[in-house]
Amino acid sequence: MRRAGCLVAAVLALVLLVAGGWFAGGWWAGTAVERDTAFIVPDGATLTSVAAKLEQEKLVASADTFLLRSKLLGSGDPVKAGEFLLPAGSSAAAVLDTLQHGAVIRRFVTIPEGMPAVMVRDRLFAEKLLTGPVAVPEEGSVLPQSYDFQRGETRAAVLARMQAAMRDTLAELWPKRAKDIAVSTPQQAVTLASIVEKETGVAAERRMVAGLYSNRLKQGMRLQADPTIIYPLTRGRPLGRRILQSEIAAVNGYNTYSMAGLPRGPITNPGRASIEAVLHPAPTRALYMVANGQGGHVFAATLEEHNRNVARWFAIRRQRGEL
Repeated sequence: MRRAGCLVAAVLALVLLVAGGWFAGGWWAGTAVERDTAFIVPDGATLTSVAAKLEQEKLVASADTFLLRSKLLGSGDPVKAGEFLLPAGSSAAAVLDTLQHGAVIRRFVTIPEGMPAVMVRDRLFAEKLLTGPVAVPEEGSVLPQSYDFQRGETRAAVLARMQAAMRDTLAELWPKRAKDIAVSTPQQAVTLASIVEKETGVAAERRMVAGLYSNRLKQGMRLQADPTIIYPLTRGRPLGRRILQSEIAAVNGYNTYSMAGLPRGPITNPGRASIEAVLHPAPTRALYMVANGQGGHVFAATLEEHNRNVARWFAIRRQRGEL
């Protein structure tokens, strides 16, 4: 009897050893991840709900077994929300470690400085990993920069963050504005900054261009900014041809050739640097500018000086065969 009892004990010990080896081996060695796979942990997810989602997406064989092994053999740290990359061949242990301690996949949508509202909407719709409809935002309401998003997030939610970033930027910059600037409200600052944004692509010129237009506003001169002619025609999309004389004379609330003062609203989404330029314009007497042939502008304080600069610009264009 004593020998029989020892035999039973030995068999049980062997069974437990084999079972334990299977249990542990399935945790560190086994895998159901056949290829690199993106896996999303929703906000507020628990280990139990994540285990069920892993089984549903065939990344573990059994949610119950994964959950049991996780509690007995894994870390007690919580899983993180976000999208994670599970490499091909990941064990269950590696899957849990990734969801607890791994880096979240970061995806970005970028709004360049000077992108108008209609093209912001186009950019959001072009991102196939976003979902849902989105309206064309109010012009000037979006801060150009890169925004991260999660797969499956709504376009409306991403747009809301873009607009919140602009509000926060204005709330930060407006109280720090220089004294005696040409604009009296944050919205006017955005409108003038949108013109500065479209008039120069040279970062070093922004404050100078802002100073020039500020001088014109203070003196009651027309801004005569070409982008304000184009905006009511295309809503910020490229015109693709030369401006017509009839368009220069058009009265529409935006065209600063046919009226003094600011347009009725922004003509694009200006970046932070252009807003800062309007709130801290360069101290200058300049009232005129013309292209210099090298991507920038030549500035002048008098019409006579400006006319000489224009003559030089036309000479450059004739040399290039553009006239």
